Amino acid sequence: MKKFFEEFRRFCIRGNVMELATGVMIGGAFSSIVSSLVNDILMPLIGLMTGGADLNGLFVALDFQSYPSIEAAQAAGVGTLNYGAFLQATINFLIIALCVFLAVRAMNRLMPKRQQQRRKNACAPIAVSPSMRRLSNAVGAAAALKKT
Repeated sequence: MKKFFEEFRRFCIRGNVMELATGVMIGGAFSSIVSSLVNDILMPLIGLMTGGADLNGLFVALDFQSYPSIEAAQAAGVGTLNYGAFLQATINFLIIALCVFLAVRAMNRLMPKRQQQRRKNACAPIAVSPSMRRLSNAVGAAAALKKT
């Protein structure tokens, strides 16, 4: 049992796990900020532009009768297709994705140029002389002939 806890401790203190935990915590805080942006600022503006429509209240009763609200339909024992909640969640996702894109873009611009250059050099192709290329092609051709 002691070995198990020691292995678990080593797993938890590795850099990747700590970075993941930090990312999850920041993501949770970021999500509440974006939810407030959507619910308290953007959705009232969208409601104003659409004549006061509330997306969360949009639904279709599965008995195809008319009900004043989702709660009234559910109180009558009717199932509802709440497409407004889906639209709201889609808008939330798009706004969160846009915010993450803008944050990553800003971080990339703040990164020193030297690190960007190092990253480019790390992935740069290796220069091969024409004689080495001919030798490589000859070896590859011989291997292909051997297989047949």
